[in-house]
Parts: sequence; C-alpha cells; structure tokens
Amino acid sequence: MDGSPDLKNAGPAQSYSGPPDYRVVGRHGVFPETSHDEIARFNFLAHMNRHLSTKVMPAVKTAWERRAGPAFEAREGRTPKDRHEVRKALLQDPYYQAWSALRRATMEQRQQAGRWIALRQAESLSARVDSLTKTGDRLELDPALPIPRYVSAVDHHCMPGSYHREVFPGDVSGAANYDSGIFATTGGALGRFSDGGGHAVVRWVRKNLPDFQPRRILDIGANLGQNVLPIAEAFPDAEVIALDVGAPMLRYGAARAKSLGVENVRFVQGDGSDLSRWADGSFDWVQTTMTLHELSLSSMKAIFAETHRVLRPGGIVLHVEQPQYAAAMPLFEQAMRDWDAFFNNEPFWSTMHELDIDGFMVEAGFDRARLIHDGVTAVVDRDVFPDAADDDGEDYGRKAAWHVVGARK
Repeated sequence: MDGSPDLKNAGPAQSYSGPPDYRVVGRHGVFPETSHDEIARFNFLAHMNRHLSTKVMPAVKTAWERRAGPAFEAREGRTPKDRHEVRKALLQDPYYQAWSALRRATMEQRQQAGRWIALRQAESLSARVDSLTKTGDRLELDPALPIPRYVSAVDHHCMPGSYHREVFPGDVSGAANYDSGIFATTGGALGRFSDGGGHAVVRWVRKNLPDFQPRRILDIGANLGQNVLPIAEAFPDAEVIALDVGAPMLRYGAARAKSLGVENVRFVQGDGSDLSRWADGSFDWVQTTMTLHELSLSSMKAIFAETHRVLRPGGIVLHVEQPQYAAAMPLFEQAMRDWDAFFNNEPFWSTMHELDIDGFMVEAGFDRARLIHDGVTAVVDRDVFPDAADDDGEDYGRKAAWHVVGARK
C-alpha cells in the first residue's frame, strides 16, 4: 500500500446537509439585487450560523456541566436558583464568551451585509416601490403617528434604524435590508420568501378549525407582511389588514404583496395598542407572529385588551412566539434563550418570556377555558430543500417551530 486513499471502496459521497445556497432565495418585484460577492457573504454567514448552532453551542452545555456549573456550586454552596445566576456564571466561562462573541459578530455582519445591499440601491428601490403603491388603496400611512419608545429606542437585532427610520422621504432601505437577510439568518428554514410562520399558522387553522372562514383578519406588527401573505392567500375572500408602526416596512410590504399578486391585503400604519379606528367586533381573526417579545409590558397588555375588543364572538386571536419559561424548562436552557435580551438588542425578550401570558389574556377579557396553547411548525419548502424528509419527520435546520398562545372569543 502506498498510503493513498482507497477511493474504489470509499462508498458514496457524504450528502450535503448545510444551509441552502442564497441563490435560491425568492426574488419578488422589489427584492434588492445582489452581486456575486454579496451572495458569497450571505452564504458565509449562513454557514457560520449553522456551525455555531450545531457544533459550537452544544459544547456550551458541556462547559456549563463540567466547569461553570461546578464552579458556581463550589463558590456558593448550592445550585443556581434562577436563569440569571446561570447566565452570570456562564459569562465568566471562556467557551461561552467565545460562542457569544461569534454569535454577536454574525448578527452585526448580517446587518452590515444587508444594509450595504439596500443602501447602494436605495433610490431605485424607492422608485420601484412607489410605482407599485402610488395608486390604489392598499397603503395607508400616518406621518403623525408617534413611534412607541420600545421601537424608537432600540435597533432591534442590531438592525440600524429598527423598523421605522428613513434615510430620505419614501425610503425603504431598512425593509429591503430586513428582507434580504432573513433567508441567510434562518438558513432557509422559513422558505424562499421567509414566510414560514404564515404557512405554519394557516396549516394549524385548517387542521384545528376546518370550518373557520374569516371575513376580516388583522395582523399586528406585520412588518413587511411576509407572514400575513400566506394567510391572505389561504383566505382570498377575506379582507386582511397588515398593521405596523414602521412606514418603510409598510411601503415595501405593500409593493412586495403587489408584485406577488396578493391583492386582498391593506397595509396600514398604526399602533396595535390603540385600535380605536375599528369598532367592537370588527375582526374574525387577530394575529401576531414573533411580535410580543419586541413590545413593552404596558403595550402588550393594551394590545391584548384591544384585541379582545375588536374580536367578534367566535373569532380567534393567535400569538406565535418562542415558548415561555416554565418550571419544566431547565435553567440552563432559559439562560441560553435569554442571550437575545442581553446581546441581540431585544430588551423585552427576557421579561416577556417569564410572564403569565394566560393571566394577561384573562385580564383582557378572554375566558380561561377558551385559551389556546399549541405548537406550530413551518412547512418545509421543497424549492429550498428538494431532498428534505417527509414533513412530519425530523429535519433539523430545515423547519422552524414555535409556540402559539391565543383564545377563541
């Protein structure tokens, strides 16, 4: 033997299981153009995120069990009493420090990458959006709307300007940045058009409420509408309102919907804590998707109260979120989930996930016996993962899952 590999008997090549190439992203009529180098940058970030989540992060638990946890117990003479003590102990561990720094760096790099793509074509994007939205009644903006502090004071997940700031009148660069980067950040798990949350909710409603035929639907915190469009498409006879405080997101979202041929959604600038423009019982379905954790305590309670008021009897409200911190969830997992609150510019994340959401729903007027708790899972997009396992099978990294809490009025 000469030491060379035995290729003849090596067997089939190992199948690829990494994130999809950015070139399969869904490109609608106002999606920003991307160069070869910009695509390569997003591909690098997608692979780095996958590496951190599947290879590096699991070893943080090992570092906790073998080093940081025992050191805490030796120092304090007891086990940690809550997630905050676990987090503070982890902060002293070099492996956690390395993982956290790398994860923060990828978030900043993702925003830099998307922001550059959007800014270099900001004027042309604005013109394309304007051409699609300047006629008709699908976009309703309110320049006098006060931007809530929980939005204006924070660049959420390191996104410059958060959801509302404009570089110039009619600017949509913030929305284009957001839209262009989701696919890379999630490794394609939300589908080509990053609308997996909407498809998941539609599937849940059809399975659990097969006779439900909503006439009017309100999506609060709709962002650029990526999750509301699957709902609108599933119920084409319904009037759908996509509500958000950010004008750039709404402009871009209305143009995005128009270019995708979805005509039954109206994008309205407004604050979900004040729905006074609509009468009692105006909607059959009120929805939020990964919105609650970006609010404040007072705004969340106000939104719950307003949601109850505008919901008709028999209607549903569904809030899609990450799971609440419960006694059954290990303190280590809670501490790791809290990373977003302290290092990803999500200040309400930690507080929101420890609250008694059921209690707040009941306080808003919902019947405790009619509360809804369940899980929803994104549908695997076969255009992104053509070789994916059956939809009900395990397919890590190709499906996203959330908890849904809500109520039937």
